[in-house]
Amino acid sequence: MRVELDVPEPRVESHIRVEHEQVLAMALSPGSITVGSRSSEMKRLNYQAGEMGICPRGMEVWFGNEGIQRLSLSISDSALAAACDRRDTQVELRPCTNLVDGRLGALAMAGNAERIASFPSGRLFLDHLEMAIAVALVKDYAVQPASLRLYRGGLSPARLRRIKELVHAKIDHDLTLEDMAQSVDLSITHFCQMFRNSTGQSPHQFVLRLKVERAKEMLRTADVRVLDVAVACGFKTQQHFARVFRTISGTSPTEYRRELLQ
Repeated sequence: MRVELDVPEPRVESHIRVEHEQVLAMALSPGSITVGSRSSEMKRLNYQAGEMGICPRGMEVWFGNEGIQRLSLSISDSALAAACDRRDTQVELRPCTNLVDGRLGALAMAGNAERIASFPSGRLFLDHLEMAIAVALVKDYAVQPASLRLYRGGLSPARLRRIKELVHAKIDHDLTLEDMAQSVDLSITHFCQMFRNSTGQSPHQFVLRLKVERAKEMLRTADVRVLDVAVACGFKTQQHFARVFRTISGTSPTEYRRELLQ
């Protein structure tokens, strides 16, 4: 999923065709856009902050931005297909304007917060976010709404062990949902549902906990820098590492080490 901020360019018209990934756009500030199938047939749409629009594949319009700051989230075909657990299905979305949807809005704002922070949580977090958005879009805004499959039970102990081994082996890598699902021969949607049934956590939360466990082991060595621990455990910045560590452990890495050594 790509998360991008569109900078307002008043009085500039451009021709747009959505070729591949379908787009969920959110207005971050009040303003107007003009759209039309021809440059001579433009229609003004007024947006309030938080209102959204859906641009399906193949949509071809002339577009003009009149001072509105807009967040664009490009949703891949693979995520939309995985949302209905049918890899050979091409999901088409309905075009929507001035859309107000609390769930989609919260997910879009989570993507914007991650963008503002320069994407510290990595690919796995964005994968989760994209899947959550894709499920909501497939359920309520698909041209032919797909029935989402429900799964019972959870992963077997052998599959859970395989997941743990994968995370430990690649703890300093940017794991993806596809990596984890493939390691146990499941589709992404099936894997996410069964994983939560087994652990009560999302794969992203589970991976963060294993990273913090590894970090605690490393922090027992007094001469290893906190920054080196963060990098070795796959965190992009020391600040993000400290924030996740405190959330899970209730203390900072430095405080944890100090208490341990004392």
